[in-house]
Amino acid sequence: MRLAVVGLGFMGGVHVKAIASLPQVELAAVVSRRAPEWPAKHYTRLEDALADPEIDAVDLCLPTDMHESAAIAALASGKHVLVEKPMALSVESCHRMIAAAERAQRILMVAHVLRFFPAYRVLQRAVAKGELGSIRSATFRRRCAQPGWSEWITDKSRSGGGGFDLLIHDVDMALRLFGAPRAISAIGYEDAAKGVDVISARFYYDGFVAEISGGWMGAGGFPFAMEFTVLGDGGILEFNSESRPLKRYGGGEEVSLESMDGYAAEIAYFTECCRTGEQPSLCTPASSAESVRLALAMFEARSRDGERISWK
Repeated sequence: MRLAVVGLGFMGGVHVKAIASLPQVELAAVVSRRAPEWPAKHYTRLEDALADPEIDAVDLCLPTDMHESAAIAALASGKHVLVEKPMALSVESCHRMIAAAERAQRILMVAHVLRFFPAYRVLQRAVAKGELGSIRSATFRRRCAQPGWSEWITDKSRSGGGGFDLLIHDVDMALRLFGAPRAISAIGYEDAAKGVDVISARFYYDGFVAEISGGWMGAGGFPFAMEFTVLGDGGILEFNSESRPLKRYGGGEEVSLESMDGYAAEIAYFTECCRTGEQPSLCTPASSAESVRLALAMFEARSRDGERISWK
């Protein structure tokens, strides 16, 4: 599978390195304003790459406000599309992207890499198989300093805001594990000038609440960390990227993890879907659109200062 990476910012570099570890995937080209460090064709314009018959698919690592137009153009040209999360800035944009993929009969997948991280893969399997029994509590937390690697990420009109860009991961995971909540509530604070965009949200399910919190903790050296704790009648799964590897309590403490890097795993899965023509059931574009819808609703709930609102 011959793949072109579009955009060589922070995530573009991560994806290029992941591709290098996959013998079945060829980095056919990069699209960037600056010259790449890797041995591949270099285009400065997306349309030139889309006209290249030696490119089977594109991996869009562009600012979020460019996702819709770039994805639709790529699909119309006959390329399969992997696009970084969040899928788009609006639900309407997401639906237009999905419609374009259906018209072109090409694979469209959003790079929700958390679904492919080893610890979160164990969690997904455990919940899906009922290994934890009835869920009683779930907590997801993710936070970091305001990124300094690009100006667009700090422009809310382009990124959707720091909390939206960062916590879309955990919103998507809650939907993946538990489905749509009955209601949501949230509180938080935003000060763009100081690089602060934080939220503490609650998703209300039948019999339990999933809590999602974190965001940007200001400019400076605050470290990145992500974690989860999921409690069920059959045990607890807990993970913290900084201090606690995945562990199960109550029902067997040993947990074996896959060794494959999450970014490599998601790209390998996407390219296999392209090869076989099978839709990406592990990460459907419809589910990614729902993640955008719920994340936007979560931040709307923050503006209501804790008011519990219905969601469906």
